[in-house]
Amino acid sequence: MVRSPARGVKGSSLSSPARSGVFGKEPDQLVEDFTESVSFDRRLYAQDIAGSIAHARMLADQQIITGEERDQIVATLGEIRDEIESDDFTWRPQLEDVHMNIEQALIDRLGDVGRKLHTARSRNDQVSTDTRLWTRDAIDAIDQRLLDLQGAFLLRCDLDADVVIPAYTHLQRAQPVLAAHYYLAYCEKFERDRQRLRDCRRRINICSLGSAALAGTTLPIDRQNVADQLGFESVSANSLDVSSDRDFVIETTFVLALIQEHLSSWAEDWILWSTTEFSFIHLPEEFCTGSSIMPQKVNPDVLELTRGKTGRVIGDLCSLLTLVKGLPMAYNRDLQEDKRPLFDAVDTVKSCLELATPIVSRATLNRESIRDRLEHGYLDATTLMEHLISRHLPQRTAHHLVGELVRKAQHMRLPLKELPLEVFTEACPELNDDSIFDVLGVDNAIKAFVSYGSTAPQQVLEQVRRWKEKLSKE
Repeated sequence: MVRSPARGVKGSSLSSPARSGVFGKEPDQLVEDFTESVSFDRRLYAQDIAGSIAHARMLADQQIITGEERDQIVATLGEIRDEIESDDFTWRPQLEDVHMNIEQALIDRLGDVGRKLHTARSRNDQVSTDTRLWTRDAIDAIDQRLLDLQGAFLLRCDLDADVVIPAYTHLQRAQPVLAAHYYLAYCEKFERDRQRLRDCRRRINICSLGSAALAGTTLPIDRQNVADQLGFESVSANSLDVSSDRDFVIETTFVLALIQEHLSSWAEDWILWSTTEFSFIHLPEEFCTGSSIMPQKVNPDVLELTRGKTGRVIGDLCSLLTLVKGLPMAYNRDLQEDKRPLFDAVDTVKSCLELATPIVSRATLNRESIRDRLEHGYLDATTLMEHLISRHLPQRTAHHLVGELVRKAQHMRLPLKELPLEVFTEACPELNDDSIFDVLGVDNAIKAFVSYGSTAPQQVLEQVRRWKEKLSKE
């Protein structure tokens, strides 16, 4: 447990160290309850202690504190960290936040030596640094989960290499694509998300510590020393900016919201695919739930919650954007409210990604059901239109003509490939030989594609090879 506060040392009390001698009264209990954030920001403890250790070492290197004082501070902070991790640390709400709790615990044990730690820093730059460290770690964890999900989709490309599925626009059957082409589309989306995370991480990876409250410090600190210890690429250039800046929190949450949007789109696809009406996919039962009244039900609740939780992450982003709107330069206590939405967005996206990967890996396509209805919806109509274009018909003419042919086929309740040749010849005299049937039917339509990035079998094979090579290097 936390040791008792030091006795007989002037200024030692359970009230926050941030309350200087200017105050003649202790804060009202209502104020303490209203302003505390340790109930949620305590999860920054590891980053706070890492930053404090780096700061103490720098102070000693600059001869602002002694080497002995540094060693005492570093060792005691290590003890405090161990107590927190073993759940043997008492958090005190009257000390406001994680930073003051840890500092007061240090003061309780070391007295004046502990009071020296906060030299040449403010809670403003301390909070910024801790949040940057935490967010940097969160980005790395989410990036790994996105990589795992990409790997799961890529694995499906081999499992379902021979499967053709209908692709949709407006939720209407449009053209045939290889299932692998569909899977790779999500690899592309999540790759853009990973790129955004990496780009965002670059702007996060800037050391704020040493900016102090807003103007810097008159003491001869070495900010690059601290940055190097903590793995930051550089130090912030403007102390006033640091005190007010939460761009990195907002940008991270925006990227998380976009990741969640992509997860929601995938979830919506597979919710539809799992219905009797589509019957495209069997979801793994261990990731589904039942009904309290209908015994036959196997509900895709995990996918539905993934879709539903997207609203939470978007809400977190809106909360942050609203939070900083109109704040005057520089620090304002409003910024304490940045942690909850950031933490929630990270937690939500991480949990959804952790579930998405095994669902993608373990689901199975209902191949027979897909194949049985693959010729429905005239998926080869666009291929026929482009065949006519290759015979020198203007695109709009060919477009109109194929529309008429589809209407006739619908009336006769036949797919295009089963229409008699004379129907084609009647619509267009140039269509007077059997070569027209070489592009009709889903299989022929798939083979007809040639453009880069298309669902042409050879193009898809090449893209699968490219993705395997890319992910193998990660």
